[in-house]
Amino acid sequence: MTTVQERRVTTQEQQDPTLELDDFPTLTTKYQRELLAHCYRMSGSVHEAEDLVQETFLRAWKASASFQGRSSVRTWLYRIATNVCLTNLENKPRRPLPAGLGTPDQMAGDALEENHEIAWLEPMPDASVLVAERDSIRLAFVAALQHLPARQRAVLILRDVLRWSAAEVAEALDTTVAAVNSALQRAHAQMAARGLTEDTVEEGLDEGQRVLLDQYVDAFWRKDIDAIVRLLKAEATWEMPPFTSWYLGNENIGRLIATQCPGGINDMPMIETRANGQPAFGLYMRTQHGDFEPFHLQVLDIVDGKVAHVGAFFDPKLFATFGLPARLPVGYRPGDPVPDDAQVALGDHAPLGHQPVAAPPSSRA
Repeated sequence: MTTVQERRVTTQEQQDPTLELDDFPTLTTKYQRELLAHCYRMSGSVHEAEDLVQETFLRAWKASASFQGRSSVRTWLYRIATNVCLTNLENKPRRPLPAGLGTPDQMAGDALEENHEIAWLEPMPDASVLVAERDSIRLAFVAALQHLPARQRAVLILRDVLRWSAAEVAEALDTTVAAVNSALQRAHAQMAARGLTEDTVEEGLDEGQRVLLDQYVDAFWRKDIDAIVRLLKAEATWEMPPFTSWYLGNENIGRLIATQCPGGINDMPMIETRANGQPAFGLYMRTQHGDFEPFHLQVLDIVDGKVAHVGAFFDPKLFATFGLPARLPVGYRPGDPVPDDAQVALGDHAPLGHQPVAAPPSSRA
């Protein structure tokens, strides 16, 4: 049976033009977003992915005279991008989340340890990639990919996400069909052990999930630990790089927030955004001057009507990555519109296509 994604790729391939050197900027713009998603799946870093896409286009430009049209331009660019990623990943450690370090979960109250030497997995703004790509960049899926050796990672993405044939993958990676099939089998075994495939992704938010998110924002604003615990699944997990600890269980997570989160009542407003095809929030913390500054970015995984996993990324630069404000004014409350004169957070980049995010309409009275 032909899948929706296979139909999507087939249609796109049929519409793919031949290479026109005098229109190379238009060509690169057309494929930039999907190549960014591809390089992100390979690297686990939005920063690296942007550099890898630029390197891909540079190599493509230099090699454009030798393009003979034996494949589509899209396939040709993906081949270049994959090999750029493989070269970049040589001798580099994988990008984990704390639970992927192999250490046991911690109890709230244990000492927090930061490790800035680890290159942590980074979240990707939905606004930076094609809608069609969001189903294969879910945070847990990309984190699981990072456990695979780089070539296995490439094979799985090309075969399962892009739906290339084994022969096409073998040509792209300069190997044999038998080697591709073997690598895919090993990759499937590792992914299955973690219970993750691209098909486990749930798309969109239904009305119940929308209510859940509104309650979640309100619970943090009021620092209502009981409410937070109720909104989490009993077996929920909480990770917060660069802190190496991770936490299992809603009661344990509640104690963590109650005892080790510096904010109090009405100190932690959130602004909603989207990351990795999932709901996400920039959480701000009240300062001594009464206004609010970036604290961490949360990416939520919702399962069966409750929050099953939270990745809380303590990296202020991510607020720029997601186009979120640098500060919120005194008197701001969840659901209020972001002031028109709010400055976007400072950072080293803002990914392609991302615009500052306004707070969603509030459902509070």
